[in-house]
Amino acid sequence: QVQLVESGGGLVQAGGSLRLSCVASGSIFINNAMAWYRQAPGKQRELVASITSGGSTYYTNTVKGRFTISSDNAKSTVYLQMNSLKPEDTAVYYCNKVRSWVTWGQGTLVTVSS
Repeated sequence: QVQLVESGGGLVQAGGSLRLSCVASGSIFINNAMAWYRQAPGKQRELVASITSGGSTYYTNTVKGRFTISSDNAKSTVYLQMNSLKPEDTAVYYCNKVRSWVTWGQGTLVTVSS
């Protein structure tokens, strides 16, 4: 059974940075595009950024130029470097596959104060 464990969240002031990590058990990274998602209070979960097994990346418009997704397949870890954080980035952040989701992890809370 695949397990996803996210970490790296916290409280940061607007303009600050955080680096999120997601460690996956099993062989989930093999030939699977991975993504970071977030869910703000009262809102639906949304895809923030994704990366293919070949390294191609995608970012939703609201984070382009501020967030960077990367992965280390040898460590079964996907990262999300978040710079120039804004209060509207406040959410619980999760990682999962882009398609055919596996069981969601507990997520990591990012709180950006103004």
